Amino acid sequence: MAKTIFDVLANKIEAEIASAQNFLEAGSAKDYANYREIVGLIRGLKSSVQHIQDLAKQQLEGDDD
Repeated sequence: MAKTIFDVLANKIEAEIASAQNFLEAGSAKDYANYREIVGLIRGLKSSVQHIQDLAKQQLEGDDD
């Protein structure tokens, strides 16, 4: 199946998530506030991916909601 704009966008965001996770795994957060900021970023990006996947599913099913 051909990649859609939804796939491309979700993949780009997932790469950003992986980068942020690697940052945390490496212990690169300079303090707890920075750690929380990155965790919040990851949470927001994951939410964005879920919204994109939902939109892609609606588009595929032809739903107008």
